[in-house]
Amino acid sequence: MDVRGLRRAHGDRVVLDGLDLRIAPGEFVALLGRSGSGKSTLLRALAGLDPVEAGTVEVPPTVSVAFQEPRLLPWEPVWRNVVLGLGAGATRERALRALRGVELEARADAWPLTLSGGEAQRVSLARALVRGPELLLLDEPFGALDALTRLTMHDLVRALRAEHRPAVLLVTHDVEEAVALADRVLVLDAGRVAGGRTVPPGTERGSPGVVALETDLLDLLGVRAR
Repeated sequence: MDVRGLRRAHGDRVVLDGLDLRIAPGEFVALLGRSGSGKSTLLRALAGLDPVEAGTVEVPPTVSVAFQEPRLLPWEPVWRNVVLGLGAGATRERALRALRGVELEARADAWPLTLSGGEAQRVSLARALVRGPELLLLDEPFGALDALTRLTMHDLVRALRAEHRPAVLLVTHDVEEAVALADRVLVLDAGRVAGGRTVPPGTERGSPGVVALETDLLDLLGVRAR
């Protein structure tokens, strides 16, 4: 995925101002930024949901998105939500394989309104991954979950990433989450990438190196760490 000189404006307000970003195949990048910094606007442009006003956006042929809200159709069972939009490829077996990957095969015939928040988000991930994307866009997918469910989802995303190996862009407000999941963490400010840090492999939550990295990223965000 390669973005060069991307510009997006809402009226007179410039949201993305000549943004450059490259994500290598299989790389996991987390994007931090204050509210209104353009994170979700960038993701929508990458997903093809918004037009590109200026600059170039090159993405792989297969791109999937998982949003903060699972956006499941309540009148369709879980398995049909997973294969929504696949046309002739929308087989039950294909849905079951995807649900097996997120440990929800047993809820294939359940109605979305009977799912917990974590289960609904896992269905959303299964729907994104069933297409075999080369680029997976995650727009704050864990923001509405409780702390314990959030950690469980982190473990699931690590396992799914290891199995499928897509390039991943995670938009989040959570510095700890970004460091826990990503290979590289970038900070978006004033419509451009203002800086970033590489996360060394094998880092452990709470270790001195991770704490120092999180503090450094908070400094880039203009937030004083406690």
